[in-house]
Amino acid sequence: MIEALLEENRSLVQRLSDKAVQDFIRRILDAGSIFFCAQGRAGFILRCFCMRLMHLGFTVYFCGETITPAITRDDLLIVLSGSGETPSTLESVKSAKKYHARTYGILGNMESRIASLVDTSIHIPGTTKLCRKGEPHSLQMAGSLFEQSAFLFLEAIVLEIYQKRKKNVGSVSSRHAVIE
Repeated sequence: MIEALLEENRSLVQRLSDKAVQDFIRRILDAGSIFFCAQGRAGFILRCFCMRLMHLGFTVYFCGETITPAITRDDLLIVLSGSGETPSTLESVKSAKKYHARTYGILGNMESRIASLVDTSIHIPGTTKLCRKGEPHSLQMAGSLFEQSAFLFLEAIVLEIYQKRKKNVGSVSSRHAVIE
């Protein structure tokens, strides 16, 4: 089963363009603060990415947390949604746009309301909870392929930024939690 999961993910992430990856990284590097919003399993995956960017020295916030400040024009909102229709994530995009922040979607459904609102997006064409026609075949439960591929994509982004900044493990380790 592990080989089957790896092959499904390999075939999906190979479809992502280097140009889109570099554009996403540029948007992260140009942002003032970076805000994140996703729900369910996608929320856990996006929290992992948020944490890694914090380890790399970025100012990051996850929407809905009590310490999250107001978003401003210099900031970036990153959302992750397989369906592109998650109500609270959609509302976060609308709010960010209202305050003139930049918005970026990592989406499984490019015909969604979130896709039509975000400034820029990348399509991870995995399976979603919508089980729409045209989604790739997967042995896994609906949504799993999208979520796994999103995690791998975001880990690759972290690695790329980590290498560009020429950080050593020690300098990043100092930002890891010490009260756990």
